Amino acid sequence: MKHNVKNAPTCECEEIHSELVERRREDMPDEATLYDLSDFFKVLGDSTRISILFAIDGEPMCVCDIASLLGMTKSAVSHQLKILRQSDLVSYRKSGKNVFYTLKDDHVRDIIEKALEHIKE
Repeated sequence: MKHNVKNAPTCECEEIHSELVERRREDMPDEATLYDLSDFFKVLGDSTRISILFAIDGEPMCVCDIASLLGMTKSAVSHQLKILRQSDLVSYRKSGKNVFYTLKDDHVRDIIEKALEHIKE
């Protein structure tokens, strides 16, 4: 998915399109929101966490089952699930000694599906 940077087109003019810049400035999120969005994508930028999200999409899974599916230790899965919980991407419910995880909501599923669709193009 790498592009040839040497041949990337560049603007050869010095004109600033002020009206366009102002319209876009009004639509830009504030710095704090951009920072939070960046952190969100950092969490999603880990293949192990993405694997866990795919695993629990559709039906809840306990830590033992996720670990078995992904060939990981329960400890490693739990560590990644903690990060996903803190980022509000997964939810869980306890049932006896088991803890079952699932995607927090449809927004998480939509983001993953759109990203997958994009990279498959």
